[in-house]
Amino acid sequence: MFNYFRQLFGKQDQPEGIATAPLSDQAIRTIIEQQPQRIEPAQLAAGCGQSVGKQRELNEDSLLSVTSLLSGNSGTLPFGLYVVADGMGGHQFGEVASNAAVRIVAGHILRKFHPYLFNLPAQPPEESLQEIMSESVNEAQKTIQREAPGSGTTLTAALVLGQQVTIAHIGDSRAYTVNPDGRIELITRDHSLVRRLEELGQLTSSEAASHPQRNVLYRALGQGDVLEPDIFTVTFPQPGYLLLCSDGLWGVVNEQNLYRSITETSSLQRACQNMVAAANAAGGPDNISVILVQLLG
Repeated sequence: MFNYFRQLFGKQDQPEGIATAPLSDQAIRTIIEQQPQRIEPAQLAAGCGQSVGKQRELNEDSLLSVTSLLSGNSGTLPFGLYVVADGMGGHQFGEVASNAAVRIVAGHILRKFHPYLFNLPAQPPEESLQEIMSESVNEAQKTIQREAPGSGTTLTAALVLGQQVTIAHIGDSRAYTVNPDGRIELITRDHSLVRRLEELGQLTSSEAASHPQRNVLYRALGQGDVLEPDIFTVTFPQPGYLLLCSDGLWGVVNEQNLYRSITETSSLQRACQNMVAAANAAGGPDNISVILVQLLG
């Protein structure tokens, strides 16, 4: 690493009359150690992990992680798009449905923002972020019904623009905020039978966790004629993390162990691998997908 810095600082063309010399190892260490805690420009960092699990032969989960940044005199715009989809087990072409959901939702959103991020001059999209998310989910619904009739998938998508997070959600994949004090807050609502019974007071949380129909969904992408996704906007937890995952993770790893997996390493990628390993160590009964995002700055 020190050789890299020496090459970086010691081999640049210099204006006439200015002399430079390669930095010593001690000088480079001093620069690194004295860097301020604040990160500029503000930027997103993300890691992800996935496994087929221990008891499934086919991976019906799909995920997408896109992180970008536009920074200049006009300001800084951290941009991120993160999607987890879990094809419904027992339905034909579940893996086709989840892949189509991720592909269509991401394609629609990125097409909307491509001119704003990469073409000049350009105006922001005319639609609101929630309208863009709703349009993308409707497109995915039509594609799944056409390409994989009879199948279905969950979908949890997070569009991050600066400190604003817009969520589109249907099914029982989940989005959480993870706070430095150890609180992990669920910000999506499962569209499952047992969750609904729990909300109505007919099941306790412990009964719901072990209920034989806990994986039965009453709302999923690709199913039914009327689509009712949950679409809402929250503030990015800062300091903290945004966590998206399929039920192959949250269904077998409790929140305390999720928090430990995240905080016992300094790398987002390693944190995701730790969470996947924890789910597999607990039996890995289902496919596992996880995305962990942090806003730095």
